[in-house]
Amino acid sequence: MDQLPSLLIAGQIMMAVMAGLLLNLTPCVLPAIPIKVRTILREAGGQRSHRVLAALAFTAGTLTFFLTLGGLTALLQWNWGTLFQSTLFVAVLVALMVGFAVITWLDLPIPVPTFAASAHGRRYFEAYVSGLLSAILAAPCAGPFLGGVLAFAVTQPTPVIMGIFGSIGLGLSLPYAVLMLRPEWLSRLPKAGPWTLAIREVLALILLAAAVFFSASLVPKAVYPWLWWAWLALVLVWGLRRFVQGSGAVRVITATATGLALAVTVVFASPLGSGEDELVWQPYSAELLADTKARGTPYLLEFTADWCINCKVLERTVYKEPAVAEAVARAGMVPIQVDVTASDPEKDALLTATGGQALPFAAIFDADGTVVARFTGLFDTDSLVEAINRTENSQP
Repeated sequence: MDQLPSLLIAGQIMMAVMAGLLLNLTPCVLPAIPIKVRTILREAGGQRSHRVLAALAFTAGTLTFFLTLGGLTALLQWNWGTLFQSTLFVAVLVALMVGFAVITWLDLPIPVPTFAASAHGRRYFEAYVSGLLSAILAAPCAGPFLGGVLAFAVTQPTPVIMGIFGSIGLGLSLPYAVLMLRPEWLSRLPKAGPWTLAIREVLALILLAAAVFFSASLVPKAVYPWLWWAWLALVLVWGLRRFVQGSGAVRVITATATGLALAVTVVFASPLGSGEDELVWQPYSAELLADTKARGTPYLLEFTADWCINCKVLERTVYKEPAVAEAVARAGMVPIQVDVTASDPEKDALLTATGGQALPFAAIFDADGTVVARFTGLFDTDSLVEAINRTENSQP
């Protein structure tokens, strides 16, 4: 009788590793890429023994965070992303992103505390910190498979929870640990030159963009768009200088970076729901939800937060599609947005009761209050519209 549960747990462990691996493909980990690239390139020229220890240190940093998060989940029943509901935590993270941006721009070593300042500790502390921060920056959002894995984990004993969270961390760190161990895979890159300086500066600007993004929950809403425009102005000044002084690859890098920066700023600095054919959300309240249920009206619940990058991607792509607004109107559906940027026991309990363990998360209910579909992580417009249409067809 014990064989089936053991096989089930083993299968979930494997899914957790895959979920961690796939987290690397989501927009949520974009702010961590400069940190990871910096560590890989710093270790690429070292001895094999040094690279092995650096890869282990990077993985240890990732596991430190995920095992800690797993322990807190087991003891306190935390949801994925709970840390980001703390204003102090987000403020510290923003300060770290700004600090890493400066360190990357100037190509400085990460300051090493006294306890890690031995010959070996000094070398591997940066890899450890890189792994730790990479894990933290992946935590606000869910990727493929992660929602199901977390939903299984929270129902298990503490050792299983720890094993699953640790496996997510292993999956997340795997590609970067492998690149540290096999730097010859990077040998096809052109030799260092002016283009590498431009790339390093682009990575620093990405870290500054991450700081701007996470500051959304720290500054007034009227100020937030201006932070993006200020960041864009910095990118344009940098881009103009590099384009005039550089040539060839540097100009290509500069033009690409400034073009992407303009697109990102327009997306994140523009208000949502400004178009006539876009979905207009109703902010969650217990009264609104109770009234919707009492009237027997189908409804869409979307859980979002200012610190969830994947949530913002969905809100500026999938949810903005006219097809979604049309489907919601045809079904007579009420679109309700639940903002969990700050900790709220009522909203957090609703997320758990609806079957969510991580953001992004959305659930569609028919007129009887039955869940028609759940969406965790990123998804496409067609999937959402198809699920909404099913509520329309189920009505008498």
